[in-house]
Amino acid sequence: MASDTFDSASNEASKAASSAANAADHGQRAFNEAVSAAERTLAEAVKRAEQLLRETDKLVRENVERLREQAKTYSGTAGQSMDEAQRYVVERVKERPVTATLTGLGVGLLLGLLLANRDK
Repeated sequence: MASDTFDSASNEASKAASSAANAADHGQRAFNEAVSAAERTLAEAVKRAEQLLRETDKLVRENVERLREQAKTYSGTAGQSMDEAQRYVVERVKERPVTATLTGLGVGLLLGLLLANRDK
């Protein structure tokens, strides 16, 4: 009877060990599948991020080029306006030098007073 009990316990222990080994194998397979799925998802996310970065870089380069062209246009216009203003002022000073000198002194004095009162 003792040997039957011992055999029965031994069989139960073997079954438990086998079940534990099967469970461990199943757990290992599930873990490996989860890791593989995570690696695939991460690889897809990296590819998508690289694609978005390339598209963003392309858009930034296009916008910078557009801004350069616009800046060239505006700088040309501004330079032309400054040249015209300079010519106008030079012509008026040549026509009436005394008036231009007194006007310059008056504007300078006014600005000096305004700036002096600003500090107080």
